[in-house]
Amino acid sequence: MYRFADCQLDPRQFELRRGGVVVHVEPQVFTLLAHLIEHRDRVVAKTELLDAVWGGRFVSESALTSRVKMLRKALGDDGNQQRFIATVHGVGYRFVAEVELTVTPAAPLEPPVDEPAAERAAQQIRYCVSPDGVRVAYAISGCGPPLVKVANWLTHLDLEWSSPIWAHWIDGLSSRHRLIRYDERGCGLSDWEVGDFSFDAWVNDLELVVDAAGLDRFPLLGVSQGGAVAIAYAVRHPERVSQLVLAGAYCRGRYARARTADEREEAALDLQLGRIGWRHDDPTFRQVFASQFLPDGDRALWDAFNDLQRATTSTENVVRFLEVFAHIDVSALAPLVRCPTLILHARDDLRVPRAQAQDLAALIPDSELRFLPSRNHILTAGEPAWPEFLGELDRFLRVDVTTQEQAAIRRVSP
Repeated sequence: MYRFADCQLDPRQFELRRGGVVVHVEPQVFTLLAHLIEHRDRVVAKTELLDAVWGGRFVSESALTSRVKMLRKALGDDGNQQRFIATVHGVGYRFVAEVELTVTPAAPLEPPVDEPAAERAAQQIRYCVSPDGVRVAYAISGCGPPLVKVANWLTHLDLEWSSPIWAHWIDGLSSRHRLIRYDERGCGLSDWEVGDFSFDAWVNDLELVVDAAGLDRFPLLGVSQGGAVAIAYAVRHPERVSQLVLAGAYCRGRYARARTADEREEAALDLQLGRIGWRHDDPTFRQVFASQFLPDGDRALWDAFNDLQRATTSTENVVRFLEVFAHIDVSALAPLVRCPTLILHARDDLRVPRAQAQDLAALIPDSELRFLPSRNHILTAGEPAWPEFLGELDRFLRVDVTTQEQAAIRRVSP
């Protein structure tokens, strides 16, 4: 048992207490704290911490920075005070608080009951390289028929795995399918420093991931701006996309759909908020995005969203992302989609208005539209809309597969 200030760390019970109260932390954050305390006599290099926490898997330093920030918050510390964890710039970190070690008799180690993520089968993270030399990371999880999820706003394959924003999405989709998802160029585990930051490059990267995963024909899920990429891919490759699911998607970005002076002013303000919020590392401005994406979220969920945003890419890339998002326009491509399409949209979405879902339904042939009872752009685990989303997804994919199988039987029957 390690004791420091008002905290206690019990590695055998996988338990951190502060002021006598158990503090819930992610397994990677707990492992990071234990390693720093065990080696508190020296500065621990970043490379050593990456190996200790991630077991040799390739992750960027931003993942480590994010975990250190989460750890400091759990301990009541921050980057300015550094009462417990000191940053040695360019080298690593050191645990600097006084520690009292108490040896207790060994007890059987019980798995933490409040960590469902620890019981999940691990995802497989792999890489492929685009023709212009960009490394694109993709992950495979679950089993069953394939489902490809197109990359959306600031993804991070590793951080999403345990994030309260996306973990239930991964679990829900992986329990039914072999889920393939990836980090778009410029963020997450993919290369951040890239030259081509265009919409066409995103579609090309989806082609690259699908080929690397060895997929032939599959359903495609596009969330938010990932819906536009999914539409473009489905039009390019009608022979490969069996079904298309668009969730919180749009065919025109904010600038592309702005028709009035007020709408153009709002689109410009959205970009300016992004520039200021990330350039000055000001959480006040990033909170605007959290409130739009998750208006019914609580403070803990907003903090998790803001932490995820900040850890996924650079300030320069955030501005580039927002610029491309705002000018997306696939309204000319949408009528060319030839596969069955399901459009799911939160009825009172504050980030992407439901009129965008109605536009998609009007443009895409053989499409059906379902509104879900939510204001959140990203559906949360505890709201009624989430099981409805999964139910609609199951119904749509299962019915379509059954129809295809019946059609195949008719073709081969004498």
